[in-house]
Amino acid sequence: MIENCIRCGTCCKKGGPSLHRNDTELVENGIILAKHLYTIRKGETAFDNVKGVLIPTASDIIKIKSKKKSQECIFFDQRENRCKIYAKRPIECRVLKCWDTREIERIYSKNRLVRKELFFKIKWLWELIEMHEEKCSYEKVRHFAKDVNTEAVNKKSDSAVEKILDIFQYDLSFRSLVVEKGYIKPDMLDFLFGRPLLQTQKIFGLKVKQRDGN
Repeated sequence: MIENCIRCGTCCKKGGPSLHRNDTELVENGIILAKHLYTIRKGETAFDNVKGVLIPTASDIIKIKSKKKSQECIFFDQRENRCKIYAKRPIECRVLKCWDTREIERIYSKNRLVRKELFFKIKWLWELIEMHEEKCSYEKVRHFAKDVNTEAVNKKSDSAVEKILDIFQYDLSFRSLVVEKGYIKPDMLDFLFGRPLLQTQKIFGLKVKQRDGN
């Protein structure tokens, strides 16, 4: 029976951890950079690994990204079969014991780190985040998506479709603009503003496409 971590890498191959307040210094000290993270925004539907169900999130969940076309955490070195930041790994990684999940079950949903705690003191940046959230909140998307999906043949649905398209267009334009103006680097967008709505829309049963068909 396993009683100690043998650093087999199995948990690392299943995706990166979520961050908690205990992990704040890892971000502030540059151990984990903004480009390594993405945000599951409040109201976005996400898979609860412990409960095994899809649920709308009650707050931000900041997670370490996975590698492209893979579930592996970006800090997992497959060649060496090791974590590149093992000595400074986040709390979820430190408490996770694959042979005894009681501790991770106890802490996983508590004291989650949210964007406001990291950026509130950077006034211009926090204002950008709030501006985007006000226009593109998942609460709004869910509200109009419900009308689109349940009232498909009346004026209410037509209005909801217009609202959805406006929100999606704003999301795209906002991201392009802050990069174009030099405010934000492209690899930081998913952390600061969450993933593009075009990527997450399937949770609402929507099929919005850009004019180029993507």
